[in-house]
Amino acid sequence: MPAPHLTAIHPAVLIARRASVLRPVTLVPGAGDRRAARRVTAGFAVPALILLAAGRPELIIYAAFGSFVGMYGRDEPHQLRLVHQGQAAVLLLGGSLLGILCAEAAAGPWPLIGLEALLAAAASLVADRFGLKPTGPFFCIFAFGALAAVPSAVPWWAAAAVCTGSAAFSVLVGFSGWLGSRSWQPGAVRAVSRPGAAAALVHALRYFLAVAAAGATGHMLGIGHPYWAMAAAAVPLAAETLNGRIRRGIHRAAGTFAGVGVTALVLWPGPGTAALSVAVVLLMHPTELFMQHHYGLALAFFTPLILIMTLLAVPGDPLGLAADRVVETVIGAASGILVAVAVPEPQRRRLPRAP
Repeated sequence: MPAPHLTAIHPAVLIARRASVLRPVTLVPGAGDRRAARRVTAGFAVPALILLAAGRPELIIYAAFGSFVGMYGRDEPHQLRLVHQGQAAVLLLGGSLLGILCAEAAAGPWPLIGLEALLAAAASLVADRFGLKPTGPFFCIFAFGALAAVPSAVPWWAAAAVCTGSAAFSVLVGFSGWLGSRSWQPGAVRAVSRPGAAAALVHALRYFLAVAAAGATGHMLGIGHPYWAMAAAAVPLAAETLNGRIRRGIHRAAGTFAGVGVTALVLWPGPGTAALSVAVVLLMHPTELFMQHHYGLALAFFTPLILIMTLLAVPGDPLGLAADRVVETVIGAASGILVAVAVPEPQRRRLPRAP
């Protein structure tokens, strides 16, 4: 009679698995990272500098969220990148426009929290359906929350036009590779790996629970920017595995701490509005340069970008703003990690063995 199957895992396998989790991360950006960073920076810099020249730096926040469309499809050829960024624009501009309209209507905090949680779940399903990269609804709900919190300095249609125009320009920059190759492949489609229906629904549920919990906690604690907690809650859930989700949440918190320090260095000399506007543009490049390979390091540049951009739109106390950012990020990252642990992957149906 043959020996029974051993279920214990060989030590060598355990070591290999641990090595795959703890493998060193290279911080040297590749050629593709540098190209992507140049594209994203150019897509943001032109509309931002135009607004600065027009004397409207407070509108740069709308241009920024529109330009985030350029972060999608970074490793794809221009033809497929055009499709990818067009799909991403549906989510990002939808969230931005909804946020602008909520700001126009002066919606209260609880309606905004509920709406953002529902938007996170719906956007998760759309992002999974189209296989968007970066994964998940982060930029959609971040745009919604941030723009809903900005007092209406211009008519809603003007803010929407800035956001849409910036997104369109970023898509054109992403398609600029066609000028060099002048090639088009009829029938070419994006290779998309989609989760099953049950996995997609569970994933959407995670986003709803984490975003709602983070927003409610931040608001009940009386912190001024609960949308930061809601956006941070979505970050860990974008990873594919539980270990990855925990690691990504830790990176979010650690990168934010470092980014607050960078913000202090930028603000310490007391720069004027023009200098701060230029600093926001310059911070976009290292943000995208490291985003794919080291999320925590990218956050060290993305955090001051967001804080300074917020100060340009809504002037206030930088110290209080930075403190809110740290506390809200910890709340959000913890919410995302706890939901990731509490809501497991759906069990796959096992086929019966043949007799």
